[in-house]
Amino acid sequence: MSQTTRTHEPTSAPGARATVDDAPTTPVAVQRRQPQGRMLKILPWIVTPSLVILIIVAWQLYVTLGDVNPFVFPPPAAVGQAFVVLVTDPATWAELGITVSEILIGFAVAVILGVIVGVVLGKLPWLELSIRPLIVISQVAPKVAFIPLFVIWFGFGMTSKIVLAALLAFFPVMLNVLLGVRSVEQGQREVMSSLNASRAQTFTQLELRSLQPYLFAGMEVGIVLATTGAIVGEYLGGSEGLGAMVVRAMNSLDAARTFALILLLALIGLVLYLIVNEAKRFFIPWHESVYGLRSET
Repeated sequence: MSQTTRTHEPTSAPGARATVDDAPTTPVAVQRRQPQGRMLKILPWIVTPSLVILIIVAWQLYVTLGDVNPFVFPPPAAVGQAFVVLVTDPATWAELGITVSEILIGFAVAVILGVIVGVVLGKLPWLELSIRPLIVISQVAPKVAFIPLFVIWFGFGMTSKIVLAALLAFFPVMLNVLLGVRSVEQGQREVMSSLNASRAQTFTQLELRSLQPYLFAGMEVGIVLATTGAIVGEYLGGSEGLGAMVVRAMNSLDAARTFALILLLALIGLVLYLIVNEAKRFFIPWHESVYGLRSET
């Protein structure tokens, strides 16, 4: 009984083009990639805390060795104590609720309008070319300059901050949706046409699915800008919210409380960004930006 054995022999000369057997999907390549993947997974839990500790140590050394006035630049311990007092005060959570509401409402408005305008402009190139100068002008104009007008038009309440948050978040969402509509391959459109799909079916089953990764890319930028817009609006034209609390802390020369409020605002922005990022992983697990990262880690 003859037995055929397969021997691994070099099939190409050095420098020749790699074959399928040489692809990084071989067991050896996978075994080499697993330790690297585990390292990438734990890397943020090592690097980020190390950098935070390094910054705090450098901060403390600067304040101590430089004999800096604590009213100008408080030490980390004073900021930590102020942060604990801040988060244990029920009034803080009431103000936090106002700020988060402004951010979320403004962000939702920006996403809805961004999707509608992006889809329309993506499907009507002539319209996009016609109003492109107006879109660019509306974005390069400094938004902060509009805050006095927003206060006049909408008052000192939440509405003026919501408008500013939506205005800042609108452009990245709209631009990414427009790009997503334009990025649908012609071959895919021809397949839908050969299947006698209607315009509505082509949109819902092809274009809407194709633009989702672009939409979430715009939303990740938009939630950050919406947070900035709401806080800046409270800085300059508000009497409530965490931004207004920062102004009151600065007016009372309470530097430690000001630092604590800035830290709390940064944490809010981080949490909102992570929520959008997790939503992307939930809704488009099939996209390379999601599963590609998982396969590497």
